Amino acid sequence: MFTSASSLSAVDTVTIFSLLSALSLLITAYLLSAGLLPASTPVKLRILYIWHLFDCLIHFLFEGSFLYHCFFTYTSTTTTTSSPDYPHPASLSCSRVYFLNDRHRLYGSRYGTSPTARLWQEYAKADRRWGTADLTIVSLELLTVFAAGPLAAYVCELLRKGEARRGGGSGKFWFWATVLATGELYGGFMTFAPEWLSGSTNLDTSSAMYKWVYLFFFNMLWVWFPTWVLYEAYGAISFAFARVDGDAARAEMKKRL
Repeated sequence: MFTSASSLSAVDTVTIFSLLSALSLLITAYLLSAGLLPASTPVKLRILYIWHLFDCLIHFLFEGSFLYHCFFTYTSTTTTTSSPDYPHPASLSCSRVYFLNDRHRLYGSRYGTSPTARLWQEYAKADRRWGTADLTIVSLELLTVFAAGPLAAYVCELLRKGEARRGGGSGKFWFWATVLATGELYGGFMTFAPEWLSGSTNLDTSSAMYKWVYLFFFNMLWVWFPTWVLYEAYGAISFAFARVDGDAARAEMKKRL
């Protein structure tokens, strides 16, 4: 871990813009839930819809922009040895690793000037890997944007169509919700495990804003909610199997009578 500014100096216009951007996606998810779900939708299913839609928007808009900067935002250089991009944290055992095998370019949001680049530059104050094209992060985000994002949208569509309330039809919803939640938890672990195993050299926890808001709160959302989804899925699946076993037992008794 490295040291940085005080908690108060960590808050500026870009900080406020970044937080409001995330809040706007949550508000959007809530408003869409009010317009697309029937008024009779149970609170639990409405919360599930809002969470998965928020999840989908974060993956597509925020993390999609991160990938864009990793592949298309760069600065040219004649040397890479002095940059924090090289060697990549994911490849400490190899001294000649270059993103896209291009030693003359440094990729990542830190080299951009757009609003989305500024957003990721802000988050990179807490975890500087997100300002560069870190191999582990980029690899995970490719799966997140192109697999988890569409899957979250599909889960939302199943909720909108009422699949989670249709007896046997709810199995489809809970299966895909379980797949997505498991992937989210795995992705979170793989994001931070390399840091934990290497002394968290890329993380800045000297500011309360960076430690408790950026690193803890925003990342723990993708622990709390997926864990809750798995808990609910376990209950739904257990109930379904118990009902099937009960029906089978009653059918067997009728045969014996």
